[in-house]
Amino acid sequence: MNRLKIRLCATSAGLAACGVILAGCGSGQISQTATQQAAVNGTAAQAKDIALRNVHLMAEQTSDFLQPGATVPLLFVAANNSVEAGDTLVAITSDVGTVAVTGNGAIPPGGALVVGPVGEGAEAMGSARPVVAEVTLTEPVTNGLTYNFTFDFAKAGKVTVAVPISAGEPAPE
Repeated sequence: MNRLKIRLCATSAGLAACGVILAGCGSGQISQTATQQAAVNGTAAQAKDIALRNVHLMAEQTSDFLQPGATVPLLFVAANNSVEAGDTLVAITSDVGTVAVTGNGAIPPGGALVVGPVGEGAEAMGSARPVVAEVTLTEPVTNGLTYNFTFDFAKAGKVTVAVPISAGEPAPE
């Protein structure tokens, strides 16, 4: 063999060894993105097999506070992680207002319950069944704070979630 081929083989073997060593440096480490939350308006919670996602109040705030008597929609998705047993949303309660839920709160096995204003895309979620939840405020609320809401499911039980307010969509021009 000539010197060029020997150098090429030695360089290739050295680069391969460096790749193996560098790959080993990251093993057993926690990645920086492993604990990142989804980039959505709301918060998330878990009640046994029911996963609550993107839970938030949607309100356009024009003054310091949304005053008592105002009605604002509560939006969220409740996904059933069980493929064997369905569940049902029984009630939602809060210290800041009365929550009225209309529609069928059943969550089929492996399915989802989409709760949001009619016409906001809830119907387009395939097997998901749209339901509407409206909160009539009894206390003043404002953006930047969170408010406790307790979700009660027939099988999964109760879970309390700190719910933020998300500004409504901008008006079309």
